[in-house]
Amino acid sequence: VQLQASGGGLVQPGGSLRVACTASGFTLDGHAIAWFRQAPGKEREGVSCISNEETPRYYLDSTKGRFAISRDDAKHTVYLQMDSLKPEDTAVYYCATDEGRCSGSARTYRSWGQGTLVTVSS
Repeated sequence: VQLQASGGGLVQPGGSLRVACTASGFTLDGHAIAWFRQAPGKEREGVSCISNEETPRYYLDSTKGRFAISRDDAKHTVYLQMDSLKPEDTAVYYCATDEGRCSGSARTYRSWGQGTLVTVSS
């Protein structure tokens, strides 16, 4: 099981960015794929999760309505579209996976990608 996160970068406040998590060694079916983020000096927090067993989950009130998670099974990829970005969204974004249903707790997931840095700054 491997996850590869990509798509991070520098974006101005109010801008958009889409990060991607590409899976290899397993199929997305039957797995929850979650996005977490960790800002400097802060704990890792759950952002969003998707599985084929339930509707997408969004765990942060601060990102609801601005972030959208989606999946492309043919490409083995889960995306996190981030709009109206704010400086406080600056963090390393990680994707994680495990079998079963979504959870916003990092302890649920046994497999993690390496993270991609998103910086929101003017």
